[in-house]
Amino acid sequence: MSKPQGRKIAPVPIPKGIDVVDLIENYFTAYNSARLREICQLLSREVFQEGVTVGLSLSGAMTPAGFGISALAPLIRNGYIDWMISTGANLYHDMHYGLGFELFAGNPFLDDIKLREEGTIRIYDIIFGYDVLLETDAFIRKILQAEPFQKRMGTAEFHYLLGKYVREVEKQVGVKHSSLLATAYECGVPIYTSSPGDSSIGMNVAALALEGSKLVIDPAIDVNETAAIAYYARETPNPDIEGKSAAIILGGGSPKNFLLQTQPQIHEVLGLEERGHDYFVQITDARPDTGGLSGATPSEAVSWGKVDPEELPNTIVCYTDSTIALPLITAYVLTECEPRSLKRLCDRRQDMLQNLQAAYLAAKTQPSDQVPAAVAEMASEQPVATYPCGRVIPHNP
Repeated sequence: MSKPQGRKIAPVPIPKGIDVVDLIENYFTAYNSARLREICQLLSREVFQEGVTVGLSLSGAMTPAGFGISALAPLIRNGYIDWMISTGANLYHDMHYGLGFELFAGNPFLDDIKLREEGTIRIYDIIFGYDVLLETDAFIRKILQAEPFQKRMGTAEFHYLLGKYVREVEKQVGVKHSSLLATAYECGVPIYTSSPGDSSIGMNVAALALEGSKLVIDPAIDVNETAAIAYYARETPNPDIEGKSAAIILGGGSPKNFLLQTQPQIHEVLGLEERGHDYFVQITDARPDTGGLSGATPSEAVSWGKVDPEELPNTIVCYTDSTIALPLITAYVLTECEPRSLKRLCDRRQDMLQNLQAAYLAAKTQPSDQVPAAVAEMASEQPVATYPCGRVIPHNP
């Protein structure tokens, strides 16, 4: 009999008082438990190390359940997360905790008609008062009238300012553990929102626009800033360490795409060097066979240039609930990893963006002669324009 690949499964009873690292290392033996073990090992041994720029996307109602404070904030403070893409809803509900409001664990089988009559909001098995929404909205509208917000800006700058004000409130009301927004502000971690109008924060921005507010959220700034972060992930202060880019994806949806599209933006649109992310880790409950982005696999992302094909061994997908996986991952890496120094990418956004712009404008003057044969044949029959990278766009009269 040939020697089988892999490690021998030698089950023993789980002992009383086992710690989380031993549990994951020795008892997460197969299926999605094994994928979660592999993610913990990859993150602690390779991703959360010097030279790797780590971006994390967040979807699903994670912050109402407290994971922004309990899991993500410690990862940020220990230098493991350098930048983020989040749904606006996660940042909105994160603010409830920062403002000192209370949310409660209920159950998913309550009478929603009665809850509405009582002024109670339900997010599956989380409940809180309708006044929490109203008071959070009032806070947002009040601070957005401040002078720093009266201009065009991207969501990273917007959330940085928002986190600054939330942090001040936390100090005033005596919040013991800072919210995700306030933590990101203090640690200089930029947080982007791929759909800034798709949340109560965006709704309040829109309401103030009706009053003449000069605040304009510009998605183009976000697209270029995130591309710049991914592009300059290859550069490190230490010439002996090769810079790498990691994508950690909790859930899927628009934040996942916004994180991964940085690479097509770099090479497909801007005409710069094709690189792809070096690490791809995803926690999802979405299936790939429906064609949705939420369940799309790392190998599919290779076809778009989103993931480096040579780094497929460094891509892992675990099909499970993020609310199960994230606390386990956080506990594991906090035990196994040394803290990293903060990159404070918020402080470097403008420099990276200006450098990306210079590289793009330089690339426009040197288009590539490499044109796909099928497109070249089509191009010979009708006028065309070209992308900066030299790809031909047929002109349809």
